[in-house]
Amino acid sequence: MLRRTIYVILIAAVVAFALYWWLTAPTALALPAPTRGPDLANGQELFNAGGCSSCHAVPNQPDRLKLGGGLALGSPFGTFYAPNISPDPTDGIGRWSEAEFINAVMRGISPDGTHYFPAFPYTSYHIAKVDDVRDLFAYLKTLPAVSGRVRDHDLPFPFNIRRNVGIWKLLFMDVGPFVPDAKRSAQWNRGRYLVNGFGHCAECHSPRNFLGGVIAAQRFAGGPNPEGEGWVPNITQKGIGDWSERDIADFLETGDMPEGDSASGAMRPVIKNLAQLRPEDRAAMAAYLKSLAPVDGPTPPKRANPPS
Repeated sequence: MLRRTIYVILIAAVVAFALYWWLTAPTALALPAPTRGPDLANGQELFNAGGCSSCHAVPNQPDRLKLGGGLALGSPFGTFYAPNISPDPTDGIGRWSEAEFINAVMRGISPDGTHYFPAFPYTSYHIAKVDDVRDLFAYLKTLPAVSGRVRDHDLPFPFNIRRNVGIWKLLFMDVGPFVPDAKRSAQWNRGRYLVNGFGHCAECHSPRNFLGGVIAAQRFAGGPNPEGEGWVPNITQKGIGDWSERDIADFLETGDMPEGDSASGAMRPVIKNLAQLRPEDRAAMAAYLKSLAPVDGPTPPKRANPPS
């Protein structure tokens, strides 16, 4: 009887492990053949829309195009370090193929076939058009190569097990393509594409659950700073309902708010990138953001009264 019980337990364990291995396997995109040559101007526009330099530029130096990485990104799960995405062939992405880059950006899969942690916002980038990601890759290859390997992430067990990210993706990553809304204008659809895709605005401006997934019902409604300090504002009409489209577009260019305040903290480098966009793309993002229905987000903590 004991031997039979042990056999049943062993078989159940093997089945459970096989199911886990199957569910957590990275699934790469089947990529169509390129239909055109790369558009470097478009790649640069998407580089700025995505704020790539905000995370990947070498900290404490003035050149936003030196993408040697190293920025520490705090989270409830540990500290992530932004990698080197310069064209350096040893420490960066200089030896990556186009297909490897596309699968990294759109599926969160590394060239060696393992999951990237979702501190890399592929959960937003997945809606990108493949040709747009190709253009971004071509543009990145024109930037300076920066040597230097970034340190490993500092994550405790079990958050350091990359295979577990496969379960996280099943729970929180919708890999459906971007489908324009035929009832809306081309400008609105462009804004929706940029805000939800390369701009990945919801990644910071949405509250998350205990597993780190964005709470869909409160998307864009603000919440605790994912890096652990401060509060990220609600950017639905509940939070910026008094702003006009022009106000929003101006903020994306200058960081100046209509009431006189200015962007601070992590938003400042984001504005520095968005200021490089074509005015029509900032206007498109503003049109989309202005259309967001008001959503109640988490209640921010009360500010301490200043000393008298």
